[in-house]
Amino acid sequence: MASTAFDSSYLSGLFGTGEIRDIFSDAATLQHYIDIEIALARVQARLGLIPAEAAAAIAARARLDGLDMDQLHAGTELAGVPIVSFVHQLVRMVGPPHGEYVHWGATTQDIMDTAIALQMRDALAIVGRDLERLSELLADLARRHRDTPMAARTKLLQALPTTFGFKAAGWLSGIERHLERLEQLKPRVFVGQFAGAVGTLATFGSEGLAVQEGLAKEFGLAPPLIAWHTARDGFAEAVCFLGLVSGTLSKIATDAALMMQSEVGEALEKFVPGRGASSTMPQKRNPISCEQILATGNMLRKLVPAMLDASVHDHERATGPWQMEWMIVPQVFLLAGKALQATVALVEGIELNPDRMRANLDASHGLIAAEAAMMALAPYVGRHHAHDLVYDACRQTVAQGSRLAEQLAADATVAAHLTSAQIETALDPANYLGIAGPAVDRMIAHAERQRADRSRNRQSPGSHPTTERMDIPL
Repeated sequence: MASTAFDSSYLSGLFGTGEIRDIFSDAATLQHYIDIEIALARVQARLGLIPAEAAAAIAARARLDGLDMDQLHAGTELAGVPIVSFVHQLVRMVGPPHGEYVHWGATTQDIMDTAIALQMRDALAIVGRDLERLSELLADLARRHRDTPMAARTKLLQALPTTFGFKAAGWLSGIERHLERLEQLKPRVFVGQFAGAVGTLATFGSEGLAVQEGLAKEFGLAPPLIAWHTARDGFAEAVCFLGLVSGTLSKIATDAALMMQSEVGEALEKFVPGRGASSTMPQKRNPISCEQILATGNMLRKLVPAMLDASVHDHERATGPWQMEWMIVPQVFLLAGKALQATVALVEGIELNPDRMRANLDASHGLIAAEAAMMALAPYVGRHHAHDLVYDACRQTVAQGSRLAEQLAADATVAAHLTSAQIETALDPANYLGIAGPAVDRMIAHAERQRADRSRNRQSPGSHPTTERMDIPL
């Protein structure tokens, strides 16, 4: 029976996706263990370390549907790791004499670490796909709203005019950096593990490195430069990376949710009948995608320091931290997968209200462009004096419920240097957008160049980071 939100029959869809869940499922994990044991036997047979007949028998008879899950459950609880019971079952499955060559020279962590590396590779491929989709959607959003003026807010208060395109391009910049990080971490994460009991592969004598390289090559992983049984920075980096991704996704969701407040009204999530509905208030259209992004992101980032603690291992085999990874890694990927899915849906369907954006700009009666008036006056009276004059006019505007332009025009010092028309021009938010437009163009162009480079790299097998590592001399 399900006991957590991650495996609940009705809650699990809020905290993970089917794709990621399939990657880290029991069936997928155990199938990886079987595939690794088969590949290991195949490599060892090629090197003459075990009989070819044994490798063939292991490949033919080691099957997922042959495992007794109740026995595996009991054996794992007894031994503290699943591979002991798993290997015993494989040995019986293959039968004598060939079953004696199952797991030849391997240790538990070799099998499990290689399996997790493969699962991370599959899961990060989905993360990369969704980040690419987000990049495309945000670039399009920024392009379409390059010149749509809105209020920029600092400390939750209106600050200066900006454009929605500039905001979207800022979101895009984070996604592009994550795509760059993803490519950079692959050579450090997509690494096989096969090193024997303490990392020396003493069982194989001079053939140890050949077995290690051969097994990694079977799965398209890089061979390790040295055993990493207790050097967990690669996996920790992957989890930290997902923590950074969740931070950017949560930033997008936070901005969007604040724009969706009734009093702001600048955006809404895409309307889908029943989505985000209230059980009691018929009028509610809750920002459910934003909720999912923020909830999964908060939980994911709580797991990052746990993974950093789990990366501190003692001597040549850890006493406890490794088991923490088994709990942390699948949850982190489930949460990240859901957050990405929800962010794609949010950005893809967001409904913007440019008229409300303009109305909110105008609601301050010119105050949002006070800096523009100050800088227009500064060449005549000095920047600091201009600041004090406009500051006083702003206070009077608020106190009297008037317009800033009227207060400035009524000030003799201001009127001596600026006409009413010049003041009105300075206070028009659309005239105080600085480099917003060109910055959007530059960000979109950068994203398009990076996307083209990534596409070319995917089409050139020799450029893949894991294949480059294969050529490092040992």
